[in-house]
Amino acid sequence: MRHTAVAASGLVVMWSSGFVGARLGTAHAAADTLLAWRYVVVAVLVGLIAVVRRPRLTAFEARRQALLGLLCQALYLAGVVTGVGLGVPAGIAALIAVMQPLVVGALSGPVLGVAVRPRQWAGLVTGLAAVAVVVAGDLDGGGHVLGYLLVVGGMLALSAGTLLERRWALPTSPWDQLTVHCLTSCGVFVAAAAVTGRLAPPMTPGFWWAVVWVVVLSTFGGYGCYLLTLRALGATGVSTLLFLTPPTTMVWALLMFGEPVAWTTVAGLAGCAAAVWLVLARPGKVRWIRSSRHDSSTRHGEAGSPSRPSAKV
Repeated sequence: MRHTAVAASGLVVMWSSGFVGARLGTAHAAADTLLAWRYVVVAVLVGLIAVVRRPRLTAFEARRQALLGLLCQALYLAGVVTGVGLGVPAGIAALIAVMQPLVVGALSGPVLGVAVRPRQWAGLVTGLAAVAVVVAGDLDGGGHVLGYLLVVGGMLALSAGTLLERRWALPTSPWDQLTVHCLTSCGVFVAAAAVTGRLAPPMTPGFWWAVVWVVVLSTFGGYGCYLLTLRALGATGVSTLLFLTPPTTMVWALLMFGEPVAWTTVAGLAGCAAAVWLVLARPGKVRWIRSSRHDSSTRHGEAGSPSRPSAKV
């Protein structure tokens, strides 16, 4: 039980670190520069491990995982990190990104043929309204519209990738999946930064500190805690914990960058909490799921319980 609590706490903190890392890095370089060098380091590390492990993937499986990596990591991170670089507060970016499980839960019906309860649709509408209140409050204060559109676009790309992954149900192991996704994202970000002439990194300690931050805490720390928590609490438990990342990110951003927390943001958090209850709570008694192997949301494909990491930066 103690180890489960540590893993769960680590998941919330490490997942939140990605949004903070985006704020740290884009203060020194463009988003594509930060992402390119983040994934160069990650690709080298996972590539070396892959040489030792020698993963066995069919060409068909590798192509599909590459597409999932493009959606779930490359396009998602490009939208979120660029949006933060354009001035979207880290906490609000986390709030928008964490809408992904609600979107997936609602779209699982028409896309996957999974029954979606009316309360889950109500949860999605409630969550969207809550995020709209937060975004509108920040835009009134001079927020950047394009930045918000990019964050929303990144969240939708992750949602599309999650739905595709569920539909395909590929037998790829989590580590092999991470390897393909990271190598694909590395190629995309390096190419994008090279085309725009921003591949050369700034030789400043702040930039490289941000790279170390997102590689160690966000990529390996976040994914490692995700896997540990998934084994202990199952997909439903992980999904619920991820909704704690926006307030955690807001506390980090307040302490590190002095980002204020407006009343509209507090109202949005309350609305999202209500949305989570509507989408993830089961009829009758709500209980934690102790093992991902026996998680009935995974076994029956219940909407609102994503089987892969969501809202990660």
